[in-house]
Amino acid sequence: MALVPYVENSLPALSKLHNSSAQFHFANHDLRLAQDWKKLGVAAVVWDAAVVMCMYLELGKVEVKGKEAIELGAGTGLVGIVTALLGAKVTITDRQPALDFLSANVKANLPPDSQGAVVVSELTWGEGLEQYPAGGFELVLGADIVYLEDTFVPLLRTLEHLCSDTGVVLLACKIRYKRDTDFLSMLKQRFTVEEVYYDKQRDIHVYKSWKLPPREDL
Repeated sequence: MALVPYVENSLPALSKLHNSSAQFHFANHDLRLAQDWKKLGVAAVVWDAAVVMCMYLELGKVEVKGKEAIELGAGTGLVGIVTALLGAKVTITDRQPALDFLSANVKANLPPDSQGAVVVSELTWGEGLEQYPAGGFELVLGADIVYLEDTFVPLLRTLEHLCSDTGVVLLACKIRYKRDTDFLSMLKQRFTVEEVYYDKQRDIHVYKSWKLPPREDL
């Protein structure tokens, strides 16, 4: 999730991040996501990119039902929860400190008959990737995970490892700085990248990527 400055009540646009919960209606379900900025910071609030990603998934322009999906840097788990409600089998991942919080949100927002469609799992980008099947996911999702340059190389390695040859990566992000466009340039060296959606109100872009075919000269 995105790292942005936050001082309580300093900016009206950010005050919602301090609320103990955030409510949404996606996939014909009312969702209530717990938030805990003081305990977990950026990993425990719902960012606009996650909301826009869910809006895009609901449009039905990417096949979700029946797909093997994985969400990276899930935070509160909104995107993974909505993806499961839309019919995918989802692995929802984040770093270890966020997992209990994430698991609680998943349990609270998925009906009993959907609980089995979701696994919450630890994943630090670029590390321990062997625990996840290479090319094992048809849909790789990330909302507001492009913001720290030190993570770009391990994130790309993770995307390459997880995404199947016929799968797609969906990234929802705000383009804040030159480093964000630098990441997209890095991504284009390994994937075909297309902007498929833009929410002007929230200034969030959604990019769809799929693996480039192998080069014959390599």
